[in-house]
Amino acid sequence: MDRIWRRFFLTAALLLSAIVRANADDGAVIDRWYSALLVADRTELSELLADDVRMKLDDIGVVQDKQEFLASIDEWQGAVAGATIRHRIEKSENGETTVLACYDFPENDTLMRETFTVVGGRITASTQTAIAQDCSDY
Repeated sequence: MDRIWRRFFLTAALLLSAIVRANADDGAVIDRWYSALLVADRTELSELLADDVRMKLDDIGVVQDKQEFLASIDEWQGAVAGATIRHRIEKSENGETTVLACYDFPENDTLMRETFTVVGGRITASTQTAIAQDCSDY
């Protein structure tokens, strides 16, 4: 009986370790995402996005596929010039990571809640919702 309990705890520990490792990997993907987004690095953003990704912008009612998102990067590059993006993970479980992100542009800032689904190191879905017109609650 003691042997069964040891196997159970070993299995549970290995499973927990795998979950923690997956969450850490998702966090690294998210960090890379914001770094690439800040400098409008089309190549890096393309590598981070799955081919069938869906990017949902709740506030303006837009859903973009990968090509549509990448096509918007030229416009984004002008908007993000001189900006900073601060982000922190609120929670991460089952391949879904929720992030609080402050987009601090030279003329204004906005606080966003963004949710990413990451599978195999690539973003397969993203939803972005504004939650404040400034970052005072960041």
